[in-house]
Amino acid sequence: MESGILKRAFPNITYPPDKHLEVMKKIVPVTKAPIVSQVYGNAGIEHQEKYGTKDIHFAKIGYKNHKHSVNNSYAQFRTELTLEDILNSPRVYGPLTRLQCSPTSDGAAAVIICSEDFVKMHKLEDQAVEILATALTTDTKSSFDGKSRMSIAGYDMTMEAARQVFSKSGRTPKEVQVCELHDCFSANELITYEALGLCEEGKAAEYIDKYENAILKFVQLT
Repeated sequence: MESGILKRAFPNITYPPDKHLEVMKKIVPVTKAPIVSQVYGNAGIEHQEKYGTKDIHFAKIGYKNHKHSVNNSYAQFRTELTLEDILNSPRVYGPLTRLQCSPTSDGAAAVIICSEDFVKMHKLEDQAVEILATALTTDTKSSFDGKSRMSIAGYDMTMEAARQVFSKSGRTPKEVQVCELHDCFSANELITYEALGLCEEGKAAEYIDKYENAILKFVQLT
């Protein structure tokens, strides 16, 4: 994998987010910042405009993620950073600073899917994770109607996937104890809290302030 910002690997093939970018360009001016940071940064800006979310709420997500990494031997970076480090790192776009943006990464993972009978036969109950429901969704019409920068970034699509999973499983967001959430940018993580139903719409800032998004409520910031 190349270092630095991810580039188009196949320039002669249509870039999947092209339609999203076309819509975004009609809503807001495009700058020289990395284009994907603009997609999620604009989603964050819309959330600020609608709900009064502050820059510090996005920074707290970066702080929490770096705090978690200290205890994760597989993390790409394991340096503990202060909230001031996050806020004072170079500005990338909108509320996003560099330490709220994931670095270029390469890795792999594997999972073995098997039947319940197989699990019992090999006495794997203490290791197995039961899949209650899965959902795969794609962009909705609202992703391209030019009305919401959050929708361009996948808010509505995520909400629909969550609706399907909770419906199939018979569970509710309040029953979720652990969520492994893609955090390419802190703004993406923030709007996804709400899209998944982990907190009410417009309440992500309050959710973050209470450190409901952390493995351990390890700090109280003022």
